[in-house]
Amino acid sequence: MRLDRLLEAIPESRFITQDENRPPEIHHVVSDSRQVRPGSLFVALRGQHSNGHAFLKEALEGGAVAVVIEESTLPPALKGEVPVIQVRDSRVALARLAERFHGYPSSRLRVIGVTGTNGKTTVTYVIRSILQSAGCGTGLLGTVAYDLAGEVMPSTHTTPESHILQGLLARLVEKGAGYVVMEVSSHALTLNRVDGCEFDVAVFTNLTQDHLDFHHTMEGYFESKRKLFLSLTSSSRKTFPKRAVINQDDVWGRRLIESVTAPVWTYGLDRQADLTARDLRCSLDGLTFTAVTPAGSFPVRSSLVGRYNVYNLLAAIGVALHLEIPSDRIQQGIESLSGVPGRFERLDSAQGFKVIVDFAHTEDALDRLLRALAELTSGRIMTVFGCGGDRDRGKRAPMGRVAARYSDVVVITSDNPRSEDPVGIMKEVEAGVREGSALKKDPVQVMTIVDRQEAIERALGLARPGDTVVLAGKGHEEYQIVGDRMIPFNDRRVASDWMKRRRSGGRVRGS
Repeated sequence: MRLDRLLEAIPESRFITQDENRPPEIHHVVSDSRQVRPGSLFVALRGQHSNGHAFLKEALEGGAVAVVIEESTLPPALKGEVPVIQVRDSRVALARLAERFHGYPSSRLRVIGVTGTNGKTTVTYVIRSILQSAGCGTGLLGTVAYDLAGEVMPSTHTTPESHILQGLLARLVEKGAGYVVMEVSSHALTLNRVDGCEFDVAVFTNLTQDHLDFHHTMEGYFESKRKLFLSLTSSSRKTFPKRAVINQDDVWGRRLIESVTAPVWTYGLDRQADLTARDLRCSLDGLTFTAVTPAGSFPVRSSLVGRYNVYNLLAAIGVALHLEIPSDRIQQGIESLSGVPGRFERLDSAQGFKVIVDFAHTEDALDRLLRALAELTSGRIMTVFGCGGDRDRGKRAPMGRVAARYSDVVVITSDNPRSEDPVGIMKEVEAGVREGSALKKDPVQVMTIVDRQEAIERALGLARPGDTVVLAGKGHEEYQIVGDRMIPFNDRRVASDWMKRRRSGGRVRGS
């Protein structure tokens, strides 16, 4: 696409320098100088840790034929080299440029966005399973992976940068998909990654403390989430009606309902809602309940475990009903979903105890997980977890208190320490565990083991028949971030290898 045609997406932009020759052809829109190829338009972004304006020379050397900047002073590297376009906000500009470059792909898809602190991944997986059961070509974008209607690639962010997102949506259109369901993070909403992405349905799961290192206050965190729902306005490109599906049992959800102008369906268990559950039964084999909805009532059977997953299922049911999916296909889609990677993932110990791998990395998520297991465990609960470095420090002690509340044994270990000292992080968590333990009749057995593999193996070695060993915080992740290194690591694999060695009579640590 020619540069002048592409720039119609940002009419408020202005040229600082302009090539007097014919405007160049743009073959790629990028924001990372390392991804620049000949024919690229490079958009310089200001980030938390780096500034794209510092890499303009590298972008030119890589073959950029035009650049977009925020700064009014022309850097020396650009004088007389290529067209330079100045904008007020390069993140907004990038989203609009990418949307136009890829042909407005979201206008040719039914786009479902799911936001909230916890539950996003599970809700998106359930929605995708329902749509697939109804024969709908569907893409999935989120924390675990990007699945472009069967073409699966690793996830780099819960919600990718806008130019990457628009490229993924365009690929879905090429493949003939009609739907995409995506997790929408608060970072993505704040950093304009989903600008230019037109949503048809938006889901709000809940809001609890997380990411305050980025948003600073819960109010700021809430406002970022609210942006998704304020975007549900009428469109000249789409005729399909919009809808918000909101958890009414969440206090922030109730605030959100008051400010949304699009039609709303509420869901919940504790208050009168448009979608709710009756005759609920929970076991380690899953859930059964009667879904009560605006379209009538029908039975639901799911292999997902825990009362909190009823909320996730109700949210997905609300989306499916708005998309006019018949109830029998909804039932089939829910029943056919055996599980979600790293979410209440059960491993077979063959030793009489249970092993659960879960991504729970917030106070609320850990509380929901351990509370569900407390109701389903005859023996002890043994929880192995840590907290991430360079992230919200305010949740460390509260997570420790939650672990102590429900656990008999707590093994505090490393999560992704990043640039922080893992021992320092563990001490903050331990303070919360000790506080929680002091409130119990029987004190909690507390261990601190920096090496996560050793911590997992120690807990497994202590487990007896009837116990549940919980490996929390990393879930599906295939790595551990230590300093600036990403080291291969997976909780599920560590536990499975240990149990395999024990079954075969080999030597195992922890026993």
